[in-house]
Amino acid sequence: MNAILLKFITNLGIRGKDQPVIRWSSVAKPAIGGLSLYVAFLLSTACYAIFFPANPLFHDTQALGVIGATALAFLMGLADDAYNTKPWLKFFIQVLCGFLLIGSGNYIHFFEQEFLNYGLTILWIIGIMNSINMLDNMDGITATVSIFILLICLSFLASHGAYETFDFIVILGVLSALIAFLFFNWHPSKMFMGDTGSQFLGMFIAAMAIKYIWNSTTLQGTTNSMQQITTVIMAFILPIIDTTSVVINRLARKQSPFIGGKDHTTHHLSYLGLSDGRVGFVFLGISVVSLIICVGIFRFIDTWRWYHSAVLLTYFFIVFGVLYSFTQMNKDKR
Repeated sequence: MNAILLKFITNLGIRGKDQPVIRWSSVAKPAIGGLSLYVAFLLSTACYAIFFPANPLFHDTQALGVIGATALAFLMGLADDAYNTKPWLKFFIQVLCGFLLIGSGNYIHFFEQEFLNYGLTILWIIGIMNSINMLDNMDGITATVSIFILLICLSFLASHGAYETFDFIVILGVLSALIAFLFFNWHPSKMFMGDTGSQFLGMFIAAMAIKYIWNSTTLQGTTNSMQQITTVIMAFILPIIDTTSVVINRLARKQSPFIGGKDHTTHHLSYLGLSDGRVGFVFLGISVVSLIICVGIFRFIDTWRWYHSAVLLTYFFIVFGVLYSFTQMNKDKR
């Protein structure tokens, strides 16, 4: 599918010559990877309806909420790649996606008061959609990180034997599409996923993470706030670190954190002398560790103890400290 799109769509996401170039790559490439990701999601949805007719899809309100929210996110991203839409419109659509999920019963269970859970869910949706979009700043990075986050969700489903669910099937489909896309997006890339891909992917990952990371349980079916927070941080360690570092550094320079730039953790690793491919492998290695940690949480921890959080959060702050320190070097190049 990517090969076909690459032959027929050559200008989606490519701005005019009078507009500033903020991408890391100096070569203009079509941002069409998101189209294949969304088509794979739709095909997976159709396959679920065909292979499991005993489970009517249109009776599953949570599945319908995910389908509707991802459709909105995809259309908004497609419009942005084609027409460069206004930031307020993106924000409005992201909030609307959050309300769709909440209305379908797919929201974070963290506080005792439901309205606080609703607010946290909307903030989560907005944060992850923008974080995944910001992480799409170098070849292969967003696809790699997203693959391992979805593998974490898949491992939780597998540990509970939920192989015949809608979520398991569509995660498999999007995961496969991401791996295929990576062949075209690894350095030197032939295409980008664009906002079409990053907005859809951010929405999809945020929704799956609510169900299988935020609302995950230990082997005994118990949960507590520290277990929820720690598991989320471990699964989303790279998006959290990259977004936090960029926001801190831009606010320190009195710049808007919402305007693109070449000051991400990936860029600073490159300024240190690493090639784009090696930067990708650094992020791949950290993502593998996150997957191992989360699988360990799902499969081997019966009761969450304080030292689980202490050890894992120490690991997070070490990784954050190292990557953030790199952003303080070679400031003149960004």
